[in-house]
Formats: sequence, C-alpha cells, structure tokens
Amino acid sequence: MISVTRIHDTSFRGFASDNYAGVHPEVLAALADANGGHQISYGEDQYTARLTEVVKAEFGEQAEVFPVFNGTGANVLALTALMPRWGAVIASGTAHIHTDEGGAPERVSSLKLFTVPTPDGKLTPELVATEAFGWGDEHRAQPLAVSITNTTELGTLYTPDEVRAIADYAHAHGMALHLDGARVWNAAAALGTSLRAFTVDAGVDILSLGGTKNGLLGAEAIVVLNPRRVEGLVYLRKMYMQLASKMRFLSAQLLTLFEGELGIRSARHANAMAARLRSGLEGMLADGSLPAGSLGFSQTTQANAVFALLSNDAADRIRERVRFYDWDRARGEVRWMCAFDTTEADIDGFLQIVREELARS
Repeated sequence: MISVTRIHDTSFRGFASDNYAGVHPEVLAALADANGGHQISYGEDQYTARLTEVVKAEFGEQAEVFPVFNGTGANVLALTALMPRWGAVIASGTAHIHTDEGGAPERVSSLKLFTVPTPDGKLTPELVATEAFGWGDEHRAQPLAVSITNTTELGTLYTPDEVRAIADYAHAHGMALHLDGARVWNAAAALGTSLRAFTVDAGVDILSLGGTKNGLLGAEAIVVLNPRRVEGLVYLRKMYMQLASKMRFLSAQLLTLFEGELGIRSARHANAMAARLRSGLEGMLADGSLPAGSLGFSQTTQANAVFALLSNDAADRIRERVRFYDWDRARGEVRWMCAFDTTEADIDGFLQIVREELARS
C-alpha cells in the first residue's frame, strides 16, 4: 500500500484568503460517510436527493439545486441560464465576475458586463440605473440581469431591504437578479438572518451558493429561486463541464453546511476572528502602540475581511512573516481574511507582528 507523506507545515496559517484553509473536519467525516458501495451517478444518488429536500426547506418548494465544482462555474452558468446571447449583466466594478474570473462570463457565454464604480462594492437602484438603458437598440447589448455579491468583494454587506430595492428596480425594468454567494454564509451570520431572508424573500432569482470558502472541498451549487426566470440549466451544466459523475460527494459536503448549521457556525467564527483583528488594531491605534498615521482602514469590517491602509514597505515586511495580498498597492490598501480555522492565537500573533513592523516605519 502506497502512503502519501504530508509535505506541508500544518501549523502555517495566514490572512491571504479563506480559500487557503483546508477542509472542515465535519466535511471530511461526511465524505467518508458518503463513501463505500455504489450510488447512481450524475445526481440520481440519495445524497443529492436529500440536498434537494434541504434546499427546498430553506428556500421554498420552488427552489432547485444544481451542485457544481467551483464558484466561477456557478456564476457563469447562472448568468447564462438567465438570458440569451445578446444579454448584458450590470455589476459592480469590483465584482468577481469582472475582476477575477478571467473573462469567463464574456468569453465562455458571450455575455456583456456593464460595470459600475462603487466605493464599497455595493450597487443601489440609482447605480444600476446608470447602465440600465438601451432596450430595443440593436447597437447595444441588452441589460437583462443585475449581479450583486453578498458579502461583497470589499467585505461589506447588503441588508435584505437593500437587496429588495435592487430586485424591485431590476424586475420593474425586465431584468433578473443574480446573487454571487461565494461568502453567503458569512453574510447570513453577520446579518443574523436565514439565507432565505436576503435571497428568495428579497427577490433574488438565482443564487450561486458558495462552499469552498467555508470549509468544503471543491463543492458549490446553483440554487434556482425563481424557475420562471431560468431556462436550460440542466443542459448547460453538462455543456459547461460542471456535471459531476460522482455527485454524491459534492452533495454530501453541501448538506453539511445546512445540517447541524455548520455553514453558519463556521462563518460566524470567521467573522468573529475578523472583528477581533479589527478591534485589536483599533485598540493599538488608540493606546499609542502604533505610530500615528501608520495604519488606517478603507472599508468597514462587517464579515470576515479587514481592509487596511499602510505603507507598501511596512506591508512587505509584515508579509515576509505572514502571507496576505495587496488589494490596491497604489493606495497602500491590503486585505486580511479570516477563515473557519483562524484561531484567537493566530489573531494575537498577527497583531504582535503588525505592532513590531509598524514601529519600524
């Protein structure tokens, strides 16, 4: 029997991305439980059937769930199913579909993205209106969908009322509403609501349900909330190479997020660690532990992300000790992310590193 030797340092944890975290132990246990014996392939298994029941209980009897491999696949498929080839999507300029998906919506599905600058990553009806025009004009791609992200790429939150306002505007102008929920569990944990409260109840038509950033192993899903808005998704998933043959292993993972409230528990912990980091940094600024003007913040900390402002030299020195990413190097803006496995000791150790390195500035 061949043994795979562990080749990484399991004590290493950084603040670059919640994607860096491993698989949650409860998810690994669920995968083991789903293993063994034979189950019908391509989604006719008992785990996918159970996931369908759970999703309907969460989002309503009309809801349909389509497990997929990754978030980009979920977003591209969801948007493709919402509109014809001549359709366009209105999104924030910081939206993942625009900045981090390699042009997939436009290259794979020939969809046009109309992006709107936003200071906090959030759209409003007024901002959507700046690109919502030109219907019937053959020279302009037709705005047929709006895409929002909760939590946003800047770590900010949409409330249910804010989502409803966008949904009402979109629907009044013949557009559908897509929600990129890569960190949807963090949003629910921060808002203290159910997923349903700011999705189907707020007028969202289709949801990309995230899992990888919350402890899953390559498992995401599309949840159709309004089947009247969606066409051909069952065929598109196969065409776009997102149909899993052994779907039971995707569905078993997604089930763990709902059953036993693992999704909310994990997200609540990640959010709490980000709040601890933000509070610790603000405390050091207040008590003079950090030099005046050495650190600032560019966004509110509402979920599991802290966006900070500091000199590039200081950021580079800190990064030599703990990994994280620049967000906008021209502004000296960095992003520090917390995950389900971030510990209080991780936070306290990082605060000490920040204190030491900023003292050298």
